[in-house]
Amino acid sequence: MDPMTDELDEQRMRLALGAACDARESGEVPVGAVIYHRDRLVAKAHNQRETLRDPTAHAEILAITQAAAALDSWRLDDCVLYVTLEPCAMCAGALVLSRMARLVYGARDPKAGACGSVLDVLGCERLNHTVEVTADVLAEPCAEILREFFRKLRRGNGLDFQGD
Repeated sequence: MDPMTDELDEQRMRLALGAACDARESGEVPVGAVIYHRDRLVAKAHNQRETLRDPTAHAEILAITQAAAALDSWRLDDCVLYVTLEPCAMCAGALVLSRMARLVYGARDPKAGACGSVLDVLGCERLNHTVEVTADVLAEPCAEILREFFRKLRRGNGLDFQGD
């Protein structure tokens, strides 16, 4: 990949990591996401399942909703999603349905990842749209924020958390 693209991907992933920190501070699983339409930031979100009491309030879903509103279109075909954790099946499905051009993610999710780890929804040629995927961008810092969160959770540091 082009070194300029690598640098840009890392810069944008750092913004997603900032959103993950926001999630952590509010007691949510620290996953953050940003969406760029061409070179313009159109969405920034983090997990809010606990806050909203909504099982679909993943960072990716919230960011997709924001981007669609910002662009006044459900078609996000000129957009790139940057997210700190490999999307699950629900979020991968939303990427296909929104016609997202590209996904860039940080840490792989060996338990629920649907972009190559457990499933490969985005690479399924039988679906009406495929999404270009770039994995492992700033994977270690993206994984570390999750490890730290769950370590503290297991130690019982007072987080009011009902699951992963």
